Amino acid sequence: MPNVSSNALEISNLSHWYGSRAALRAVSFTVSTGEIFGLLGPNGGGKTTLFKIISTLITPGDGSVWVFGQNVVSEPERVRREIGVVFQSPALDLRLRVDENLRHHGRLYGLRGRRLAERIDAVLALVKLDERATELVGTLSGGLRRRTELAKALLSAPKLLILDEPSTGLDPGARHDLWEHLDQLRRQDNTTIVVTTHLMDEAARCDRVGVLHQGCLAAIGSPPALTAAIGADVILISTADRNGLAARIRDRFGERVEILADRLRVERQRAHEFITDLVEAFPGEIDAVSFGKPTLEDVFMHHTGPRLD
Repeated sequence: MPNVSSNALEISNLSHWYGSRAALRAVSFTVSTGEIFGLLGPNGGGKTTLFKIISTLITPGDGSVWVFGQNVVSEPERVRREIGVVFQSPALDLRLRVDENLRHHGRLYGLRGRRLAERIDAVLALVKLDERATELVGTLSGGLRRRTELAKALLSAPKLLILDEPSTGLDPGARHDLWEHLDQLRRQDNTTIVVTTHLMDEAARCDRVGVLHQGCLAAIGSPPALTAAIGADVILISTADRNGLAARIRDRFGERVEILADRLRVERQRAHEFITDLVEAFPGEIDAVSFGKPTLEDVFMHHTGPRLD
């Protein structure tokens, strides 16, 4: 029986393994209808595996996934009719024109004749490719090919749009256009969007964000709530002796100090006062110091340790 729910996506205790390596570990969360939900994390964190399971491409090792009340394992064909997917790897025929790629894709969803032609015109207009419809995909730039991928995913008017790193290969202007398209889809059609990203500005545009690290959901919430939950300022320290100074700060002040590629990082309440103590305690050892309110990258580091890059 279908799982009756107002949620677009329900994931419960989802785990998956590749041999002895756990790609997902008891992941659970829901996504409401009409929500833009972001998964934030580095490559290898489990995002692509999760999307393949939602898209019915692989069967989960344990747990359950429901898309609009339909189980991805027992009702895969019904799930596929509800979703549109854009993966990191391109899935276009470079030897065909833009409209030909869409026409063949639409036929897989049972679209024919006037209905198919109308849908192709609509999605190409949405992603601003209507004037490039008859061009060979192989002659397009990376950004225009990505728009063609998005048009394919939208062709069947999916209720759930799944985007795995959709900004890969896009310049800043094309990334901005992409997110304008996503906002428009949500406003006009109440489309639910689940997107993976490692870009902070994209994650900040989501209604909620889940931090996925080493297959575990480390944190989840709205971007403001996640940054506010850290409850401290973030101090960044430049020094010639990162390892040595980190050890001395720990010994002197008992603070947790993270060693980044180029700086030290400390979370501390009333950072402006602590910086004075820091500079006085280690004269001549600090080249530069700054502080600010936490960002989503700080949220990721707070919960997992490493930086996203």
